[in-house]
Amino acid sequence: MSAGTDDARAPPGPPAEAIPLHTIVEVSDGPALKQCCAMLYQSEAAKWLLGESFHPGGLALTEQLGCALHLAAGDRVLDVASGRGTSALYLAERFGCEVVGIDYGDTNVASARAAAAARGLSARVAFRQGDAESMPFEDGSFDALVCECAYCTFPDKTRAARELARVLRPGGRVGLADLTRTARLAQELDTLIAWVACIADAQPLERYVQDLRAAGFIIRTVESRPEALRELVQQVRGRLLAAEVLQGLKKVAIPGIDFAAVRGMARLAADAIERGVLGYAFITGVKP
Repeated sequence: MSAGTDDARAPPGPPAEAIPLHTIVEVSDGPALKQCCAMLYQSEAAKWLLGESFHPGGLALTEQLGCALHLAAGDRVLDVASGRGTSALYLAERFGCEVVGIDYGDTNVASARAAAAARGLSARVAFRQGDAESMPFEDGSFDALVCECAYCTFPDKTRAARELARVLRPGGRVGLADLTRTARLAQELDTLIAWVACIADAQPLERYVQDLRAAGFIIRTVESRPEALRELVQQVRGRLLAAEVLQGLKKVAIPGIDFAAVRGMARLAADAIERGVLGYAFITGVKP
């Protein structure tokens, strides 16, 4: 499998370390938001706080999503917003399928390709740079796709849903895992780190189902998994404490973190989860 060309390159932007994670974002500016999120996903600060998997439930939930989609050897699978390639590589190893990952960040794509090469998977796993709202693939290119904790960060969700349907063949399966909300969130949860953690623009579960149906999918399963989000927030709080201690001891330097602001965001998120305002779910469907 060829890795392809980087024909959907993101515009240049400031270094991730130069963007404060507590910055309030202007969600109406789609291209700027995509660029900021891409830069921050690639930053050491985000890696410190979110770990390698970057989504609730980690690889255990990725495996469950793959099982729900009945992935198997011979399937060609797309991982939308693939990050550093953790899920794509796991799916290829676990299910024997071919996987293509697409991500907006060029550093993420380079890291994912290096990881595939190091694990001897470059023949079955490829990564391309591109925009989920306008993907550089032909119609009907894939048998299945996954999109984990990323759909809610796409500024134009309706367009993104149509793209998911376009690149699947008839009978192709979609697996969407994302944060959900039941009420309006506090303004403090509209920061860049909240976008990176998929919190800021979480939508009601019904909105995701409606978007997929409007794009032509037949919904197969809808499962609520709030415990996965609860564990991620606990992980962020623990990592934040460790980062503060290590930075205070001058054992590590993590530019871009306002510890008080991120600590407050994590506290608000934890409270929202306990009140049932924030949750996590995965949805599967099929293209007729």
